[in-house]
Amino acid sequence: MATNELPDRPNIIFILTDDLDAQSIAVMPQLKTRLTDQGTTFSDYFVNVSLCCPSRAAILRGQYSHNTEVLTNSPPTGGFEVFRATGKENSTVATWLQAAGYQTVLLGKYLNGYPAQDERTYVPLGWSEWYSPAGGNPYSNFNYRMNENGRLVSYGEQPQDYMTDVLARKANNFIRRTAASGVPFFMYLATYAPHGPATPAPRHQDAFAGVKAPHPPSFNEADVSDKPEHIRNRPLLEPREIEQIDQLYRKRLQSLLAVDDLIARLVATLEATGQLENTYIFFTSDNGFHLGQHRLPQGKTTAYEEDIRVPLIVRGPGVPAGRVLDHFAINVDFAPTFAELAGTTVPDFIDGRSLAPLLGSNPPPTDDWRQASLIEHWVQRSNSRSPKSDSGVLEPPDSPERRLAQQPTGIPEFAAVRTKDHLYVEHVTGERELYDLNNDPYELQSLHAIADPLLLNQLSSRLSELRRCASASCRAAESAPLKD
Repeated sequence: MATNELPDRPNIIFILTDDLDAQSIAVMPQLKTRLTDQGTTFSDYFVNVSLCCPSRAAILRGQYSHNTEVLTNSPPTGGFEVFRATGKENSTVATWLQAAGYQTVLLGKYLNGYPAQDERTYVPLGWSEWYSPAGGNPYSNFNYRMNENGRLVSYGEQPQDYMTDVLARKANNFIRRTAASGVPFFMYLATYAPHGPATPAPRHQDAFAGVKAPHPPSFNEADVSDKPEHIRNRPLLEPREIEQIDQLYRKRLQSLLAVDDLIARLVATLEATGQLENTYIFFTSDNGFHLGQHRLPQGKTTAYEEDIRVPLIVRGPGVPAGRVLDHFAINVDFAPTFAELAGTTVPDFIDGRSLAPLLGSNPPPTDDWRQASLIEHWVQRSNSRSPKSDSGVLEPPDSPERRLAQQPTGIPEFAAVRTKDHLYVEHVTGERELYDLNNDPYELQSLHAIADPLLLNQLSSRLSELRRCASASCRAAESAPLKD
């Protein structure tokens, strides 16, 4: 969409789910009817780091994680504390849009470790209104305290206290109030679903009875001799573990039904207030999630497709309905996209690129777009984590992979490059992986030991460029053609 084709100061709604894989949206009929069928789906949307806080920092800043310096979920290598202490919080998509005259609101999850214990009513720069948990157990969707514009409000165990529904009510109230004022708005709406423990709304707790997690060819992979040591050291999943995966899968689907209801209510309110035709709605997740693939129990943080490929659906003015695009998009693209849609500029530090040119009816050819995506992963360096963050917000247990990161079965640090045809991974251990995604979409056979050395060198060189890139050099390294 050319800049001169953009509507004047549209509203922007960004719906960010937590740990949602690309396949589970199939159980969300309202998402399909209200957004997918009315908008464009990005089939090749990836996250830079498959972990909550690094991904969210990348979204807010439009930078790869090696530039946000938020590498993990907690200090000293990540979390809210690092994002704030390094000054990154002072310039985000919220500050840019607020300066451009937008009413900005955050509803739901901000960054892991928010807020500091002695500043529970703290509201970051750039937000006109703020509704984010500041205590209790928000991951359970019950029994939490919310910082509501500097006032702490407690929610309990009643059905009306269910977090996703509370966020829906507050979002709709904000839309009605702001629509009446005539001021454009930017809404960042971040649910805790379907993150574990994936507590469903009471009305949905009996849904999907007997449903089991999908078993693609990579599920409980029989032959892992081609994989790095941390995978080779894993035994096959036991029946008990598979049953646990099935139980979590059902709860994840159940928890998504309230998110689906939220979408329906938002669209209905936009329509009732006359704002629907002037509002872009983005739906996505901070990262993907694996459930038994490659012998890995439930979790994230790998470079495999289940963890890095997540849903991205966009509805809005001029966005073709029912379309699927295979242009590469990354979570660093949201901030510059929102800025362009709002008619404002971005700082020079931006690594990502605006997706606005892809939202109209004549997107550029894929050959003229990004050719490679950088995937990164770091291991939490601190061993002093307690079950609670400094703020008293109860944090859920890390996935088994992160708890065991320092052990032979843990996931070591790595960097990877994802192209249309290949996934290439370099582990800190010196091990490598290479998958031909056209012929091996489930990543069952790594070709690193037998691949053409020229291909390996090309991918390794591109990865090296991306790992040290910043700003324009990131876009240049992503866009350079890859030789056949």
